[in-house]
Amino acid sequence: MSSHTQAQKRHHQYIDGQWVPAEGGATFDVINPYSGGVYAKAAAGTAADAEKAVIAAEKATETWAALSPERKQQLFLRAAEIVTRRQGEFAEVLAEETGSSLHFARFQQNVVANVLRQAANWVFEAKGEVLAAGEPGTLSVAVRRPLGVVASFTPWNGANVLVWRSVAQTIAAGNTIVVKPSEEAPISAGLVVAQVAEEAGFPPGVINVVTHAPGAAGPVADVFFDRPEVRCIYFIGSVRTGRMLAERAGRALKRSVMELGGYNPILVLGDTDVDYAVRVATYSAFFHQGQICLNARKVLIERSLYEEFVSGLEERARSLPQGDPLDPSTVIGPLINDRAVEVMQERIREAVAKGAKIVTGGGHEGRVHQPTVLIDVPDDATVAYEETFGPLLVVQPVNDADEAVEIINQSLYGLTASILTEDTYRGFQLAQRIKSGSVHVNGPTVEDAIEAPIGGVRDSGWGRHGSHALEDLTDLIWINARNEQADLPI
Repeated sequence: MSSHTQAQKRHHQYIDGQWVPAEGGATFDVINPYSGGVYAKAAAGTAADAEKAVIAAEKATETWAALSPERKQQLFLRAAEIVTRRQGEFAEVLAEETGSSLHFARFQQNVVANVLRQAANWVFEAKGEVLAAGEPGTLSVAVRRPLGVVASFTPWNGANVLVWRSVAQTIAAGNTIVVKPSEEAPISAGLVVAQVAEEAGFPPGVINVVTHAPGAAGPVADVFFDRPEVRCIYFIGSVRTGRMLAERAGRALKRSVMELGGYNPILVLGDTDVDYAVRVATYSAFFHQGQICLNARKVLIERSLYEEFVSGLEERARSLPQGDPLDPSTVIGPLINDRAVEVMQERIREAVAKGAKIVTGGGHEGRVHQPTVLIDVPDDATVAYEETFGPLLVVQPVNDADEAVEIINQSLYGLTASILTEDTYRGFQLAQRIKSGSVHVNGPTVEDAIEAPIGGVRDSGWGRHGSHALEDLTDLIWINARNEQADLPI
């Protein structure tokens, strides 16, 4: 099936193993961010659809729990094979629906296949441990049990990787799931999972996808918070929305896993190879045109390298091919919508008005925004401290590493960071001083490993992704079994 076929299809929701229209039959247009035209139509789901999905997921918990680890492993491996076989199709969908370059789109398919293969092993991981018993004749164990139904809010950026990561680890932990993808990418951030799940043979109700029109997320989300069957809210997105969802989850006494925004600084020490630093910064800042939560927003560089670095970065940023994401040579494709372009422009204008200088970029053609580098940015400019979702990078000189670490730790964000130095041991020591969910020494900020605990600290969220997510997605139960009557105090 080509992406053209995907585009011609009216996409239904996937509930209890069936493709169903929205209650009432309404649809909405899915927009191609590069052309601005209608790419596809998707079901405009309602609260009634969300109710059906939650009920189906709850019903499937027993079926899924009864399935042997061997059978679950087979399903995950079959899903990985399907993703690999349909890589080209799904990559084109990503390009047309989210503006992802084909390079990044194919990269996502490779990551997804690896996530599924890893999840095939997670079903065999130990689900508990034997504890030291406090009394003789007692068997004391700690056992991990699935939470039940998980509601996952999945974003449009890095859509395939992020939706599959939430789904794979959730169901590998023994839960069932209802996915609510972003209205910007209902296919890439949700329905492709349903297509693969159906073809692979996952039991009905284990994976459900409810889509909704722009501005209509509220009634669907309300169901997730109101229905007692939903025991966990899994969210990847902005700090603003995450704060709101976490507050509601707290009131409902539901667990939440949050991966939120980040500022993701790069610290370049004076002994670093400048050319390598330029390449790391370019990739970290401009990959997927700066629309990944892991993208770097600022480089803090020791003064001895500052001028050479800025010059090299300017040259490299100017050279990045821009345009149609379906063109294999394109590196910088479109931002997701017109508002994203407006925010970029507003923040650049504000910074310049306060004294910042544009080294390169600053303009846009339609939704394709030039890679932009700013220097001399004052501390009170929004771009100096706030995540800006686009190809925008601030470069700031520092006197030494201690000053840089102090600046980094003033941020309330703490998702990822990078340290570049010829002295790896020094980099490792500095990494332990940085308040961040991950720190990469001599690597980019945009790094993801299935076996690693991916996630943020402070305002960048809580909970972890990858195999470490199994702890967040299960309850730890104590079972204490005596073979004799207890000696009771009264």
